[in-house]
Amino acid sequence: MTTNAALLARRQQAVPRALTHATNAYAHHAKNAEIWDVEGRRYVDFAGGIAVLNTGHCHPKIMAAATEQMGRFTHSCVQVLAYEPYVELAERLNALAPFKGPARTIFFTTGAEAVENAVKIARVATGRSGIIAFAGAFHGRTILTSALTGKTLPYKRGFGPFPPEIYHVPFPIEHHGVTVADSLRALEYLFRSDIEPSRVAAIMIEPIQGEGGFYEAPTELLQALRKICDQHGILLVSDEVQSGFARTGKMFGIEHSGVEPDLITVAKSLAGGFPLSGVIGRDAIMQAAEPGGLGGTYAGNPIACAAALAVLDVIAEEKLCERANVIGARIKDRLTAIAHRNTTLPIGAIRGPGAMIGFEIFKDRGGMVPDPEATKRVTTRALEEGLVLLSCGVFANVIRVLVPLTVEDHVLEEGLSMLERALAA
Repeated sequence: MTTNAALLARRQQAVPRALTHATNAYAHHAKNAEIWDVEGRRYVDFAGGIAVLNTGHCHPKIMAAATEQMGRFTHSCVQVLAYEPYVELAERLNALAPFKGPARTIFFTTGAEAVENAVKIARVATGRSGIIAFAGAFHGRTILTSALTGKTLPYKRGFGPFPPEIYHVPFPIEHHGVTVADSLRALEYLFRSDIEPSRVAAIMIEPIQGEGGFYEAPTELLQALRKICDQHGILLVSDEVQSGFARTGKMFGIEHSGVEPDLITVAKSLAGGFPLSGVIGRDAIMQAAEPGGLGGTYAGNPIACAAALAVLDVIAEEKLCERANVIGARIKDRLTAIAHRNTTLPIGAIRGPGAMIGFEIFKDRGGMVPDPEATKRVTTRALEEGLVLLSCGVFANVIRVLVPLTVEDHVLEEGLSMLERALAA
């Protein structure tokens, strides 16, 4: 029998160290919110492939759609011989776009590709070059998206120089000393000191930061950004790669604010585990690029498009937006109860819309000093308990919960009990 240790040894000889792993377990098979390693050990999955599996592992309807498409053809390149699943998926996402007026959608393969192409679209539509993002943001690992990402380690060190005309302002996290007023003041200073608004193509923001720590962008901030963008002809880009497709209790995270973006980047849970990403945008903006200016050999793969159509069906049929709110409430209630116990590590700042839940581990009960070492111990203990759990955050002290929205109630409760044991002081 192949073992985790044997595969790890092979990996260490064959794969660069730059590719890290949250665990030393090697997956063998999975179903919904459960996954088994090559040694037959079962885990409850609170990571969901980093927000890729809102519809769970191997959902029967999604697997059937992908299998049917595989029986037809796997690839033709949409730029050579197009196919109906691509067109139908674009039509359905256009209808779901969280802004008024007609929309258009183009597909790619990864979240970073979607972000890069959103920048290209914004620049050609406005005739400007500057892009403003936020500290703590994660937008990808390519050279351009690393520049947009607001976290140096491990995403930037040694990889520069980065493309010019990328700027950052602080993201508001009040318990870390940054308010909405601070963020807007920094943006105003940026306009005065580094780039005038007339040279800014887009402001890009995650409605709920992912890697940055599951911090929700305050509605006040999003409203102010929309006003600034309208005033200066800047496009507002909502990066929904992690927050999209029912995770937050809405189809897109920005819908909680009522603010309408101009462009939306999507990926992760769009296709239920198959690689697919896209940019959804206002009609006139999406039409700005010349024919042939956007695309890619594998972009909008037919199997992934077929799977994504099934994902949208599952979200609607199984009412996963509503389910996200139910799951999230249960998780937050359990975490709140844990936070009041003296037998567990000090936790707090429990947050998140829907089932995009984060909380922080602190050094002292009632304090706000991050404890990254304890956080790492918690994820290690969780795996020992049989729970796949991820951390994140600019201070490396946030635990994020991304359990599939299709999780059975008893599996969710089992996972929460594992989490509670992992948090024991």
